Amino acid sequence: VHVVSSVKFALKAESCGVDAIVAEGFEAGGHNGREETTTMCLVPDVAKAINVPLIAAGGIIDGKSMLAAMILGADGVQMGTRFVACKESSAHENFKNMVLKSKEGDTRLTLKEIIPVRMMKNKFYQEIEELYKTSPSKEQLLNKLGKGRAKLGMFEGDLDAGELEIGQSSSQINKVFTAKEIIQQIMTEFDSIKSQMLIANKFN
Repeated sequence: VHVVSSVKFALKAESCGVDAIVAEGFEAGGHNGREETTTMCLVPDVAKAINVPLIAAGGIIDGKSMLAAMILGADGVQMGTRFVACKESSAHENFKNMVLKSKEGDTRLTLKEIIPVRMMKNKFYQEIEELYKTSPSKEQLLNKLGKGRAKLGMFEGDLDAGELEIGQSSSQINKVFTAKEIIQQIMTEFDSIKSQMLIANKFN
């Protein structure tokens, strides 16, 4: 199963013999596509272009967004951000707490010149922004990024110097649940809305 951010790479992955493709939109946390194509636009385009199963990712956090992805052509969904703050997650408690406090606009896609990544706007992110004001080279950006930044922030809990990768949907997370509870909530909402749509369609 290969993750892609464009139709071009979806077709390339399919030609290489993958069993399924994850189409990940611009909303997703962590490493992302340079095209900045959103999930709502990417999924239907990829769905029309490929013949293998399609898994949607990026901004999918509940039953509503899962159903929306499937209506757009996905066969399944992948959720990363939603499970960062679950009880079983290996993420550091400092990072989990920061996710719970996050608001709309607290993440940003940056470092597109080397490897696009969506992260929270912490001290490290601000340092990157300051560096951009000097028109840095790729080498300077790589030196600033260094090694182990994501581990430092997300798993060791350094909220200042670490790289805090998380998706835009983090603003919708305000409580820590178990993974089981999250899945139950998602499926209950998914089934409920799907049933409502079927009932509405029956009488139209």
